[in-house]
Amino acid sequence: MAYLQDVNLTLNLFYIWPILALFIQQKHFILMIFTYLIINYFIPSVPLSLALLFLQGCDPLAQTQRSKLQHRRARINQQINKEMRMRAGAENLFRATTNNKVRETVALELSFVNSNLQLLKEELEELNSNMEVYQTDSEAVNVPMIPLGLKETKEVDFSLSIQDFICEHYGEDSSLYDKEIKELMELRQAMRTPSRNQAGLELLMEYYNQLYYLDQRFFPPHRNLGVHFHWYDSLTGVPSCQRALAFEKGSVLFNIGALYTQIGARQDRSATAGIERAIDAFQRAAGAFNYLKENFSNAPSLDMSGPSLCMLVQLMVAQVQECVFERATLMTQGTHFISQLCLAQEAARVSEVYLLVQQTMTQPLMKDYVPFSWASMVQVKSEHFCALSHYYTAVALCDHMSSVEEDEEHQQAEAEKAFFQFYVSTPAGPSLRQVLQDTEKRRKLGKAHLRRAVIRHEEAMRVHGLCKILRKMDILQDVLSLTHKRSLDKYSELDREDDFDETAEAPEIQSQTHQKPDIAPPNFSAVQVSDIFQRLGPLSVFCARARWGPVRLICLQRKESGLGLTLRGDSPVLVAGVVPGGCAAEAGLREGDYIVAVDGQDCKWAKHSEVVNMLKSCSDRGAELSVVTLHSHDTQVERKAIMLSHCSAKENTRQRLLGTAKGQSSASLLNWNRKKKREGSSVTKRLGSTFSLSFGSIREAEAMY
Repeated sequence: MAYLQDVNLTLNLFYIWPILALFIQQKHFILMIFTYLIINYFIPSVPLSLALLFLQGCDPLAQTQRSKLQHRRARINQQINKEMRMRAGAENLFRATTNNKVRETVALELSFVNSNLQLLKEELEELNSNMEVYQTDSEAVNVPMIPLGLKETKEVDFSLSIQDFICEHYGEDSSLYDKEIKELMELRQAMRTPSRNQAGLELLMEYYNQLYYLDQRFFPPHRNLGVHFHWYDSLTGVPSCQRALAFEKGSVLFNIGALYTQIGARQDRSATAGIERAIDAFQRAAGAFNYLKENFSNAPSLDMSGPSLCMLVQLMVAQVQECVFERATLMTQGTHFISQLCLAQEAARVSEVYLLVQQTMTQPLMKDYVPFSWASMVQVKSEHFCALSHYYTAVALCDHMSSVEEDEEHQQAEAEKAFFQFYVSTPAGPSLRQVLQDTEKRRKLGKAHLRRAVIRHEEAMRVHGLCKILRKMDILQDVLSLTHKRSLDKYSELDREDDFDETAEAPEIQSQTHQKPDIAPPNFSAVQVSDIFQRLGPLSVFCARARWGPVRLICLQRKESGLGLTLRGDSPVLVAGVVPGGCAAEAGLREGDYIVAVDGQDCKWAKHSEVVNMLKSCSDRGAELSVVTLHSHDTQVERKAIMLSHCSAKENTRQRLLGTAKGQSSASLLNWNRKKKREGSSVTKRLGSTFSLSFGSIREAEAMY
């Protein structure tokens, strides 16, 4: 027998796992399941779990560019954490000692530690601002997008804390829930390294939704579970640690937004379909960051602070606007006068929003926080798209003179109307109508716009050359060089030897877009999950905010008059009334008790009819009921919700699946330093140690047994 076990272990290590790993890597899930079934048929003792096979994050040690980057980032985060601990200890020693020699030695050591921290932060900044890794592999020449790296986190062990809470609060054997605890920890471990695709987003969203149930089950309002959540700043690597579950929620939500930025940056924007996917990804990223900004305050890490999130939202909006412009260039057929003016206004809009992002990045709190490469890239894009707006204006004025003259009257009227609304203010000199009708005046105005375009292109190239990281991005260099050369060539075509007049200043172009970014909050109900700790019972009663007495065993002996009790509701069934002097009253059953088991069979999730059938089928020896008495909840609102939930089948379904109700009350998930309106402080009347339930307001038939 031992020999067979050794053979099974050898097959598991050397044959089975490599085959399944290969299928997972190649996404051959049907072959993987088929192999799993065959193996279990011939070798039943192979310890595999399909749930664990599907619950996989990407391997941070795998030899891919993004995983190498993530591995290096995690290593630097650990080094920064070590140096900061050393600095804290040295500072404490410096304040505590009065010996001058010791103070000098500690001061010298502090200078070394601070120097190491500065070097590590610069190295991490270079990694976090590495935009090229996340770009698309397409050969199309597009301006690179700015993605955001994920926040790193340490492993968290929920075992002891949850086990102690189950024993203390729920009064159950915690060893019965080892499987659920293991599943929760494996889910968190997987979400630390999500893949850069839809599966990774669903994994993060699944864990985020599961935190809702975890909060309800194990985190009472006025007590911490004792679990510490360690997260590193996305840009600086500075560690933060809190025991509040809301910090974990906020960090996961931040990573959802960051992952959307990486997905958006990797799209092939040489085709309309890729641009649409990029727009959707950046809009969802902006929605996640905006939701985080509106629902969190006093964040422990700077990347989740209000100014930082505001900057990220504006950055995502700017990148959406850039994608809208790229789509307009692809969809513009021919070289029509009005279409070129529309492109110029779209480019001016992109330049305008990037200028707003640049101003946000130069605010006092953000100036020293945002990577220099980000600020440089934003400035380059602002100048670049401003140059493009003037270039397309010149093309509209110069290349399409004949088409405007040959057009019909109504088309000429449309062109005049579009041109009259094109500038921020009416330029000095001849009227716009005269400019459109005079070829030479249009040439001079177009030349002025080209001169402005060349100046902006040169400024973009100058800013690009000042940043070491941007200089390494060949594709950005190619884009800037091509557009600059194109404007120079166009300017040379319009320039004449006998043109001695000074080139006029080009007027400011009125920015305009045909699609404004749609910042929508995250759809939490898109990924439906079930409560891992569902066996503890319905959340309406068995939650961390509820207080109840210990489980009592009630032995009921049926009499001729019946059991002498009235039942109501589902999951769990409530004892709505007890007949004085009856069998139930003599056994110690009280009004307001919840039946959690009948003859040792758990019935927390049982329907009313199921519990009734259990009681009716009890033998002459009677039935043994396990009941609990609900004492209190923390707020009046929660009391009402629990009282109403006992008689609602829809409520049971909502607790099993997150569904739309989860999406409607998603704001309640973020209860970390939220600004809330105080609820009424009226006290619900009690009867003995139970609630005085308003049975008359609940429309459900009750039955006496």
